[in-house]
Amino acid sequence: MFSVIFPGQGSQIVGMGKEFHEKFDLVKDLFKKADDTLNFSLSKLILEGPKEDLDLTINTQPAIFLISYSIFQVVKNEFNINLNKAKYFAGHSLGEYSALSCAGYLDFFNTLKILRIRGDAMQNSIPAGKGGMVAVLGSSVEIIEKILDENKNNFNAHIANDNSEGQIVLSGKNDDLKLLISALKESSIKSIKLPVSAPFHCNLMNSATKIMTEELNKLSFANSKNKLISNVTADEINNIDDLKNLLIKQIENRVRWRESIIKMIKNDVNHFIEIGPGKVLSGLIKRINRDVFVNTINNEEDIKNLKI
Repeated sequence: MFSVIFPGQGSQIVGMGKEFHEKFDLVKDLFKKADDTLNFSLSKLILEGPKEDLDLTINTQPAIFLISYSIFQVVKNEFNINLNKAKYFAGHSLGEYSALSCAGYLDFFNTLKILRIRGDAMQNSIPAGKGGMVAVLGSSVEIIEKILDENKNNFNAHIANDNSEGQIVLSGKNDDLKLLISALKESSIKSIKLPVSAPFHCNLMNSATKIMTEELNKLSFANSKNKLISNVTADEINNIDDLKNLLIKQIENRVRWRESIIKMIKNDVNHFIEIGPGKVLSGLIKRINRDVFVNTINNEEDIKNLKI
C-alpha cells in the first residue's frame, strides 16, 4: 500500500515546477488561476524570483501548495495514475493543506487563499528578528524534552518538528534559543540555527491561531473518502469538525512527522510518494525506516518511473 505526502516550507526554489509549466496547459491554467485568485503574479515569483521574495512566508506557503497541487493533477490527469488509491494523504505543516486539497476536502481556490492568510498571520505573530528556530541533530525527543524541562526556569523553547530519527527542530525567542544552544553544547548535542524569520509551531504563534480560527471557520470543507493523517495527533482524522480543529491546533503544536510515518507503516504502508518541490520528506522517511520504498515526483521522468 502507498501513501501520498506533501512537503512544507523550506522546499522552495526559484524555478520549481518550470518543466511542468512549460509542457502542460493544465499547469499553465492553474498558475493563471492562482495569479487571478491572489491578485498578484505568484507564477512570476515562482518561475523567476527573486529568491528573497519567494522565501517570505506569505508567498512561500501558497507557492509550494501551487507546485504540489499542479504535479498531483498532472500525475492524475496527464498520466492517468490514480493517486486516490492511496491508503493515506499527509503533509508536513503547510503540506497538510496540499494533502487535504488534493484529497478532496478543500478546493484549490480556497486553499490558496487560506495559505496566503496563514503565511501572513504566522510571519506577523512576532516582530521580525525576535524569534527563530534551531535544528538539533543526532538526539532524541526524550533527551531534548529532558533538557527543556531541566532548564525551564532559564529559557523557554519548544519542540516544533519531530522530523525523523536524529532530527528535531525547536522554536523560541532568539534570546532563549542562544541559551538553548549553550545547554545543548554542554550535553555535546549538535545544533544549527535555521534561516527562518519566525518561531513556527509554538505558543509564540498565538495571534496566528486567533486569525486562523476565524478564517477556517468561514470555510466549507467537503467530505472525502480519502484518509488524512494529522500533524498534531499523528493519527487519522475522523471528521470535518476534527479536521478544522486540528488545523487550528497545528499552528502552535508540534509537527509529529516521525510518529506519522511510523503510524502509516504500522498500518501496512510500504511505499511513499512525495509530491512537490525537493525531496526533504523522502530523506526523512529513509532515516525513519530504510525498508520502505520512496518516490519523489519533481519532473516528468519521475512520473514515468512511478509504479503503484
